[in-house]
Amino acid sequence: MSNWEKIGGLQVAKSLRNLVEQEVLPGLEIEASEIWDKLELILHEFMPRNKALLKKREDIQEKIDSWHKERAGQAIDSVEYEEFLRSIGYIVDEGPDFFVETENVDEEIAKIAGPQLVVPVMNARYALNAANARWGSLYDALYGTDVIP
Repeated sequence: MSNWEKIGGLQVAKSLRNLVEQEVLPGLEIEASEIWDKLELILHEFMPRNKALLKKREDIQEKIDSWHKERAGQAIDSVEYEEFLRSIGYIVDEGPDFFVETENVDEEIAKIAGPQLVVPVMNARYALNAANARWGSLYDALYGTDVIP
C-alpha cells in the first residue's frame, strides 16, 4: 500500500493529508480542496526557480570540492581562496540597503528582535536551544501543560 495520495496534480503523503485535513483545518473557515489547490499553484510557480537554485548550489559545491582536492595537503592562501569563491559566485558583493515590511503578523514576531532560529535540524540540542532562546524554555512550556500525555 502506498504512503502517497494523488490530490489534483500533487502527490501528497497520507500522513500530511491527514494532519492538514483532520487536525489543522477543523474549525477554520477554509476547505481542504482550497489548501491543496493553492499549494499546487505555489509549487507550480516556484518549483522551476527552486530547481535552478538547487542546481546552482550543486555546481558551486562541485567547484569547491574540486578546488580542495587539487590542493590536498597544501596550505590554503586565504586571499587566493576568497578570490576563487568570488569567481564562482559563492561570495558576492553586498547589495544596496533594503527594508522589509510586515503586515498581518503578530507584533512579537514583526517588531521585537529575537535570536535567529536557523539551526541544523540534525542536532536536537541546537534546535531546542534556539527555541528556548526565542520563546523561553520549551521544556517549561511543554511539561507545564498537558500537551505531552
